[in-house]
Amino acid sequence: MQTDALWNRVQDSLDRQGMMRHLEARLVRVEPGLVEIALPYSDKVSQQQDGFHGGAMGALADIAGGYAGLTVAAEGMEVTTAEYKINFLAGFTGGELRAVGRVIKGGKRLIVTTAEVMHLDANGKQSPVALMQQTLVPVPKTY
Repeated sequence: MQTDALWNRVQDSLDRQGMMRHLEARLVRVEPGLVEIALPYSDKVSQQQDGFHGGAMGALADIAGGYAGLTVAAEGMEVTTAEYKINFLAGFTGGELRAVGRVIKGGKRLIVTTAEVMHLDANGKQSPVALMQQTLVPVPKTY
């Protein structure tokens, strides 16, 4: 269940990310251990053949998984990515990407997450794009 406090915690952090603001990513859903973020198609996220760039797909997965981890991190902490592995499944043009990050195991020292990236076309049809696994490290919030 989404709570205002969790939503605000994630949104406040997302608002500080220049890259995500530049790419026009937006928060869609926040629940304990789960975050969904959308990324609209634009020339800011395209590659040479006009599809979504793999770097944009990876960044979106990283952000969704990271913020899912933030929802279980102790108050006063942020998270930083120690590593992630991503499988790209398909490429798409237009529409938007949606990444759903989920906590697999939360802990004080490490948080393991996964993120599924889907493409939504103009008719709302969803297709798988990428699958990511990630390890996060909780760090003190410095702002």
